[in-house]
Amino acid sequence: MALNSAGRKAVLAVFLSFFASPVMARDDIDSRINEAVQPFADTISGLVFASFPVAGVQIPFVLVWLVFAATLFTFYFRFINFRAFRHGFQLVRGDYNDPTAAGEVTHFQALTTALSGTVGLGNIAGVAVAVSLGGPGATFWMILAGLLGMSSKFVECTLGVKYRNEYTDGTVSGGPMYYLSKGLAERSDKLKTLGRVLAVLFAIFCVGGSVGGGNMFQANQSFMQLVAVTGGEASWLAGKGWLYGIIVAVLVGLVVLGGIQSIARVTSKVVPFMAVIYVTAGLAIILINFSEIPAAFAAIFHGAFSAEGIAGGVVGVLFQGFKRAAFSNEAGVGSAAIAHSAVKTSRPVTEGFVALYEPFVDTVVVCTITALVIIITGTWNPSVDPGQGVALTSAAFESAIPWFPWVLTLAVLLFAFSTMLSWSYYGLKAWTYLFGESLITDLVFKFMFLFFIVVGSSMQLGSVIDFSDAMIFAMAFPNILGIYFLLPVVKKELDEYWSDYRHGRLKRFGKAVNRG
Repeated sequence: MALNSAGRKAVLAVFLSFFASPVMARDDIDSRINEAVQPFADTISGLVFASFPVAGVQIPFVLVWLVFAATLFTFYFRFINFRAFRHGFQLVRGDYNDPTAAGEVTHFQALTTALSGTVGLGNIAGVAVAVSLGGPGATFWMILAGLLGMSSKFVECTLGVKYRNEYTDGTVSGGPMYYLSKGLAERSDKLKTLGRVLAVLFAIFCVGGSVGGGNMFQANQSFMQLVAVTGGEASWLAGKGWLYGIIVAVLVGLVVLGGIQSIARVTSKVVPFMAVIYVTAGLAIILINFSEIPAAFAAIFHGAFSAEGIAGGVVGVLFQGFKRAAFSNEAGVGSAAIAHSAVKTSRPVTEGFVALYEPFVDTVVVCTITALVIIITGTWNPSVDPGQGVALTSAAFESAIPWFPWVLTLAVLLFAFSTMLSWSYYGLKAWTYLFGESLITDLVFKFMFLFFIVVGSSMQLGSVIDFSDAMIFAMAFPNILGIYFLLPVVKKELDEYWSDYRHGRLKRFGKAVNRG
C-alpha cells in the first residue's frame, strides 16, 4: 500500500470531515450545504490557481504548466499527435484487438470511458464563457491547445498501461499513482521517494477531483438546465436540487457498483449516442446559418491576433482559449490514464495512440462546434456571468430552432451522467491506492461518491466551480513533474512499436473482434 496505517487514517479523516460538516444547522438545505463547503472551496482554489500578471491579465501558473508540457511533448515525440492519428483509428476500430491480452476492456471501450470523463458540460457551458470573455478569437487558441494536448494524452496513457498492476482474477489497476511510484523507482533509487510522494499527492487530489468536477459540477449544471427548460423559478424542481441529486445518485449507483466493465458497457453506448445528438444539433445550426460561416471564421482568426475591446488584448484572448481547452480535455491532468490502463493490450503505446483522439474529439470537434454556434448566432455576450454558461449556449441553439433547448437538455443530462460514471472509476482507483484493495474500501468510496452527487445538486454554482477546478488541476502538478523523468521510457516503447509496425511484425486480428 502507498500509505502506512497512520497516513491512511489521516487522509481518511480529511475526506470524512465532509460528512461532519454542520450541514443541518439551518432551515434551507441548499444554503446549509453551500455554507459548509464554501470556505474549503475558496482555500483550495486560491492555492491551486495562484496566478501572475501578463499584459494586465492574471495567468494561473497551472495553465502555463499544462500548455508548456503539451508543447514539449509534441516536439519531443516529433508531432506524434499527427503521425499516429491514422493508426490510432485502426486500433479504435478493433483491427489489432488481442482477445488474449491482459486487461478488462477493448480500445474502443477505454476511449469512450475516458471521453465520457472529458466530453461534458465544459464543452457546453465553459466554451460559452470563453467566447464571451475572450471573443471569437479564443476559439483559435482553444483548437491549438487541443491539438497540443493530444501529445500529453499519448504520454500519460502509454505510461498508465506500462506500469499498471495486473491481478490473477484478470482485473487491473493503473494510472499516475502507479507510474509515478513504480516508474520513478525503476529509473533511479534516488527518485523512489519522490515517486511515492507524487503518487500519494496525485491520489489525494484525484479523489477530491472525482467528487468535485466528477459529480458535483455535473449534477449542478444538469440540474440548472433541467430547471430552466421546465419553467425556471416557476418549475416544480426549483429549490429541490437535493431531490434531483438523489434520483441521479440512484441511477449512477446502479452502474458504478458493477465496476469498470459495467461502466465501459454503458459509456460505449451513451458516449457515441450523446455525441451524435449534440454534434448533429450543432451542425444543424451552423448549416442553417451557412452564409455566416465565412464571417465567423474571419472573426475567429482576426480576433486571435487583434483583440480590440478584450481585457488583456491578445494575451487575454489566448488565455481564455487555452484555459477552456486545458480545462475541458484535461490533457496532462492524468485522469484519463486511469481508464485507459484497463485496456486489453500487451503493448502500452497502443493505448497512447488511442488516447490521441480524446482532445481531438473533445476540443477540436465538440468545443469548436459549440463556439461556432455561439458566434454564428450572434448570442455571445462579453458581460456573461460565468455561472450562466449553459443558459447562453441554450439561447444560441434556441435562436435558430425554438425546441432545441430540449435537445440540449438531453445532451446535458447524458454528458453529466457519463462523466459521473468515469470519474467514479478514477476516484475509486485513487482511493484504493491510498487505502488498499478490498470490498470495504471499494464500497466506502462508491457511497461517498454518490453522496456528493446530492451535495453538488444542492450547492450554488460558484462553490462547485471553485472546488471542482482546483482539485482536478492540482492533479497536474505531481503528474507532469513525474512524467518529465519518464519520457525516455515512452520514447523507447514508441520506437520499438513503430519498428514492428513498419516491418509488418504486428498481428492483425481484423474488425471481427467485438468492440464491446
